[in-house]
Amino acid sequence: MGVTPSACINCQIVKKKSKTPLALRIIPAVFPWLERLAQPLADRLFRFLFFTPIGYPTPEKEIKAESFAHTFVMHVGKMQIQCYRWGDAPKTILVVHGWAGRATQFRRFVKPFLAEGFQVVGFDGPAHGKSSGTSTHLNEFLVVIRELQTRFDIQAIVAHSFGGVASLYAIAEGLKVKILVTIASPTIADEIVKTYLHAIGGSVRTGNNFKNYVLKKYGKPFEEYASLAFIKKVPSDFNLLLVYDEDDAEVSMKHPEALLELFPKAELMKTSGLGHTRILRDNPVIRQVVTFIRLHSSES
Repeated sequence: MGVTPSACINCQIVKKKSKTPLALRIIPAVFPWLERLAQPLADRLFRFLFFTPIGYPTPEKEIKAESFAHTFVMHVGKMQIQCYRWGDAPKTILVVHGWAGRATQFRRFVKPFLAEGFQVVGFDGPAHGKSSGTSTHLNEFLVVIRELQTRFDIQAIVAHSFGGVASLYAIAEGLKVKILVTIASPTIADEIVKTYLHAIGGSVRTGNNFKNYVLKKYGKPFEEYASLAFIKKVPSDFNLLLVYDEDDAEVSMKHPEALLELFPKAELMKTSGLGHTRILRDNPVIRQVVTFIRLHSSES
């Protein structure tokens, strides 16, 4: 079973204080004390934070994007997944959001893809947005993506942060999609854990205990639930664009550089000054993503 969430507990904690839940503002101050006084409780809290996305109010512009989408609920096992569809063309671009995100974060991509003759489909992941659940993991995203493939002719996937990990996992597990764009997506397992630990003031011991928990519970080391493991399983004709910002506080340039060493045919677009989420609203990024998909979809 897949377990990796994302590198984004940091972005959950460092948002504007007025928007950040009180608990997340307190945790970085309390967690080091909890480690010293009750390590088992610290381990449990770390696992809870790792698998539980924090919800935030939907911005007005995203609400507007939702208003012109066709919305529907998809039942996948016991999960009720809120889905969105913009346009009605036969060929589909699937958008997959990151940890603590929503499908409507891709609102700026919709009109450019519609203009290219695609429809855009997205979903609020399990335990995200308007979908059911309070905690989730990689394998739940996998089954949702697979179900969407049975309903739509997915030509390409555009994914942000954890969504990139989930999408690459799905392709490594046999999803028949040959074009993927990952934006600010973590790839290195150890760096993901380090980012979480740094955000809450946690120690290496807590990180090691978490990795031991994953190995015991799921039967595989944590490293096998990261993009560096998945990229080794993609087909040879796979087309991958990596989009990363040099000033991203959550996902550093180490992540695309490590992936490129294993899959050198991938293309890399570097930006600066956009950070982890504003990159989704940048016009040059959107143009490059749309162009990459248009060119490679015409080849297939």
